Amino acid sequence: MCKNCGCDASKDKMHQNAHEHRHEHGGHYHVHEHHHEHESGHEHHHEHGEHQHDHQHSETTHVEMEMNILSENDRIAAENRALLKSRGIVTVNLISSPGSGKTALLEKTLDMLKGDVPCAVIVGDQRSDEDAKRLRGRGAPVTQIETDDSCHLNAGQVALALEKTLQPDTKLLFIENVGNLVCPAAFDLGEDFKIALLSAPEGEDKPLKYPSLFNTARAVIITKIDLCPYLDWDIEKCRRYIRGVNPDVLLFELSSRSEKGVNSWISYLKTLL
Repeated sequence: MCKNCGCDASKDKMHQNAHEHRHEHGGHYHVHEHHHEHESGHEHHHEHGEHQHDHQHSETTHVEMEMNILSENDRIAAENRALLKSRGIVTVNLISSPGSGKTALLEKTLDMLKGDVPCAVIVGDQRSDEDAKRLRGRGAPVTQIETDDSCHLNAGQVALALEKTLQPDTKLLFIENVGNLVCPAAFDLGEDFKIALLSAPEGEDKPLKYPSLFNTARAVIITKIDLCPYLDWDIEKCRRYIRGVNPDVLLFELSSRSEKGVNSWISYLKTLL
């Protein structure tokens, strides 16, 4: 679980001072967050005869801190959204587990939209710029954000990256979030909507296990369908589970490698503009 986003309920954090130091190397940002924690869930025992009094002060503090984190994130996300809308840019937030094929799909998408729809990409990973390297040279500016220990992007990180990433003619912005099915779903980045990806090798039950993402996504993309003949995987059951948590969701089934189903995805993106 993430150390920095406040989602670790096992820790009682009375005071947390997060000092973010951002510096740019090449085309990616490093975001370092330093947290100072002071435990407040201590107990004071006063024994008088058989009387013992325990004083615990933790639950309220944790809830208030988490609300403050999300409130500040939402404020910055609203600013991001206003900026993007003022420039006529459609923004999608791609969320999935690691290895589901987000980067492979973006490679194919940028290649097919090159010269037709001006795109830009922001990529989030805990370490390295490997994904950004794969996406550069495909006709779109790409900015990598390294989140260190954080398991998701936040609106403040995206706000800084927008300054570098957006071009005067940008019409479509892709945000490739950190690989995680849980925390990224809770953090608004200023996008128009979220898109969830689920690869065939992951199994059919992920929408049931992680409903927060799948029931808020406008679209779900089932990836790597070229592997279906080699897997003990029931695509009908997967469709049923997805519809069970989000009856009105748009559903795409494709393979970036074989390009099966990719044209439908590209046509959908063009309709957004």
